[in-house]
Amino acid sequence: MAAGATYNSIATTTLGTATNSYTFSSIPSTYTDLVLIVYTKTVATDNLAIQVNGDTATNYSNTYMAGNGTTAISGRNTSVSQAFITGTGTTFGTSIINFQNYANTTTNKTFIGRGSWSDYQARASAALWRSTSAISSITVLSTGDNFQTGSTFTLYGIASA
Repeated sequence: MAAGATYNSIATTTLGTATNSYTFSSIPSTYTDLVLIVYTKTVATDNLAIQVNGDTATNYSNTYMAGNGTTAISGRNTSVSQAFITGTGTTFGTSIINFQNYANTTTNKTFIGRGSWSDYQARASAALWRSTSAISSITVLSTGDNFQTGSTFTLYGIASA
């Protein structure tokens, strides 16, 4: 059997003006997993967070570890209104967030993220959204300053094997 494309581009955008969030909506349920790649910078170092399906209730938890070359930190957030996934710095950096089994309607949703910025830190995290709903929209948030012009957001669907 011939191999087909694994990553299928669902949507991509590059910001023309600064904003503190970007939403992917009407995500099709035809893939096994999703991969979100964001290339962002902010005026000051911040957290990059995720909300799904417009859920702003305290249905998220995450565990993270990070380091900046001098100091290592780790922590956990429970019952919060957004999943703190990675960060964003004052230089452009990349975050990659994987959403496993996003269209399943029988289990809670998990996602993992990792990212790094030369002026901030490298960070990895695992997050949980306590809902069995299929993910149909994803909002990427900066918890402080706006994402700056030129920040790029790309969502891929992973085709089943």
